[in-house]
Amino acid sequence: MRAMLRWAHSDLRTHRGEALFLVLATVGVVTSLLLATALFGYATNPWQRLFTQSRGAHVWIHTAPSAEVSELARLAGVESAAGPYRTADTAVTSRGTRASVELRGTSERPEVGRPLLTSGRWLDPGRPGGVVLESSLARTLLAGPGDVLSLPGGGKLTVLGVADSAEPRYRKGERPGLVWVPPAALPRTAAEQGQVIGLRLTDPDDTDYAVQRAVTLLGAGAVSEVSAWQQARAEAEGDNRLLGLVLGLFGLGALVAAGLAVHGAIGTRIRGHLRDISILKAIGFTPGQVVRIFLFQHLAYALLGAVAAAALTQALGPLLPGRLGDAVDLWQGMPGHTAALVAVPVGVVLFIGATTGLAAWRAGRVPPVPVPRAAVPAGGRLSGAARRALGLGLPPALVLGWHRAFTRRARSLATIARLALPLTLIVVAMSAWTTIDRFHSEPERMGLASALTVRAGDGLGDAEARALLARNPEVAAAHPGVEVAALVSGQTATIALRGLGTEAKPYPFTLAEGRPARGPDEAVAGQGLLDLLDVAVGDRVRLTVAGRPQILHIVGRSIEPENAGRTISTSLDTLRENDPGLRPTLYQVRLRDGADPQRVAAELTAAAGPGRLDVHTVTNPADGLSPLRGVVVGLLGVLALIGLVELLTAIGGTVRESERDLLALKAIGLSPRQITGITVTATGCTALAATAGALALGLPLAHWLIDAQGSSSGIGAGIARGPSPVVLSVFAAAAVLGALALAVLPALRAARRRLADTLGAVA
Repeated sequence: MRAMLRWAHSDLRTHRGEALFLVLATVGVVTSLLLATALFGYATNPWQRLFTQSRGAHVWIHTAPSAEVSELARLAGVESAAGPYRTADTAVTSRGTRASVELRGTSERPEVGRPLLTSGRWLDPGRPGGVVLESSLARTLLAGPGDVLSLPGGGKLTVLGVADSAEPRYRKGERPGLVWVPPAALPRTAAEQGQVIGLRLTDPDDTDYAVQRAVTLLGAGAVSEVSAWQQARAEAEGDNRLLGLVLGLFGLGALVAAGLAVHGAIGTRIRGHLRDISILKAIGFTPGQVVRIFLFQHLAYALLGAVAAAALTQALGPLLPGRLGDAVDLWQGMPGHTAALVAVPVGVVLFIGATTGLAAWRAGRVPPVPVPRAAVPAGGRLSGAARRALGLGLPPALVLGWHRAFTRRARSLATIARLALPLTLIVVAMSAWTTIDRFHSEPERMGLASALTVRAGDGLGDAEARALLARNPEVAAAHPGVEVAALVSGQTATIALRGLGTEAKPYPFTLAEGRPARGPDEAVAGQGLLDLLDVAVGDRVRLTVAGRPQILHIVGRSIEPENAGRTISTSLDTLRENDPGLRPTLYQVRLRDGADPQRVAAELTAAAGPGRLDVHTVTNPADGLSPLRGVVVGLLGVLALIGLVELLTAIGGTVRESERDLLALKAIGLSPRQITGITVTATGCTALAATAGALALGLPLAHWLIDAQGSSSGIGAGIARGPSPVVLSVFAAAAVLGALALAVLPALRAARRRLADTLGAVA
């Protein structure tokens, strides 16, 4: 044991840099996987916990006031029901912020879909003007207990409390916020009156069937909107699950790359220390002891890195900015936190141990008596192409360096593959960064042609609203439109049906497939809707809008960042054919280049007057992915470390294997500078081949991964963007030039070795 420790200590002193890089790479891999675990827990656990504690309803069905919804509670498969409750759609204002809301009349806290108070108290029958706000709406209005909300007609509501709910949350311009009020406080002059009922099912997997039966019982004309628990969960998870997926994917990829780098490093060192290993066996070391030396040494590196990563994540994780810090802070309070904190580092250490053991096993097979090396030079006989290149007068350093890099095909391909893996992941990470950046720099190409959504308020007609928008010099175009909830065929869910633009001035949808909608009854749809209805471009779909059927021909697939892609869009003229009295309820506003959406929104609101125009900026899905930029930077650092380890291993192997050729090269008259050029050229050729392979594999892989994620989220394929040719050229040049720079110093040292040293090394 003492001899084993002395050998390990001596090897550590000789390869300090390599040991440091391996430890740092392990820290990066384990940290990435731990953060991915925290984000997955952060994405799914809070909503699930809220749904369980509040006994949430699996389905919420909004209907007309006259519908007999009480019959739904007696359907087979319905465990219990919440409501029915009378509702009214209106708007409230607090501290200058206006939000559309659904007032829900209830006298007592329900047992199904029970709001969980976070501050304040529940409704008080003695205070008919007191209300309770859903927490996401309260955050938007910056309102809390004691604040006063203003209604459009001059009425006032006092906030008594704020509560969490497992229902879909408030989304400005897309979904109204939820306000619980006493039934007597429901305004009689509200724009729309209705009712809502929540159904808690015995089997949540039967949600679609339960919705279909409920709509059949009530009639499609009586149902205005249906929301299911899957939709609420997906919205609550938001971008956190995507962040966790990205971290986990790159963490696993980096783990594989790190394991292969360790395997290659040990294999190269074994080939360079065959004589030392033979001496160890000659003095009494058993094959098992030789294997354990390498295995325990690299397990110690991995264990040190894993423990350091777990400690850093536990101590500094909650201090990370944004949702990463929130995720780690919440994750540390979850029941499975300790198990994950132990399991992830242990799994990484075991994986690295497995790859280490496979390489160390070769050391145990080294015979105790060194086998004489073959008479053939280490680089192999010169090929015909190499001899012809030398005959043409090409520099010997270039020809022999290229020959050395690719002569041993199996070993050369393995080295190139190990180096190409981290470079491929770097290309994928750069593509993810570019895609996010394009959402900000070129939103019109990512399904975000408009920057503002404007809704006319009290007493503001269509002509006056258009004139108001046209007077602003920053407004390039204002497309009138409507958005309504429509029941899909089969009556299992509601989707968003939009009529935007006119046939004379069509709305510029971003198409990934098909063509724009030009003729009557033509429409474009998002990927989420195509998946929901199991249809494709070219099919016709039947929808139900307020009891009236609407048949549309899907002629294109548009990139739809909103509503999980469950959107079908046509022109306003097409919808007017089915309802001649239809009037625009919103305007999608496109701004001139360089205009600030926030400033223009403030100018339009001020020009219209208080409460007459509701203006908000269009939500960019990339805003929620801003933490991914920091994640990508960290991953690039980890992958660069792994690539550096593999590159140093390749350089070391090239230098060691050239020791026998050194005598012959000096004998034929090559100078130390030319001999150095051979090693540098061999390293450059290896790096160039690995970089070319990384680009050839990484770009299509990145497009596939990003488009697959876009399709699964409903946005749709076609959003992936690769780095520009300039960026890729800089990346390739940096990889190759960096490899050349790293190889210069070891090659110079090897070329200037004394002949006696070289003879001793190859004896």
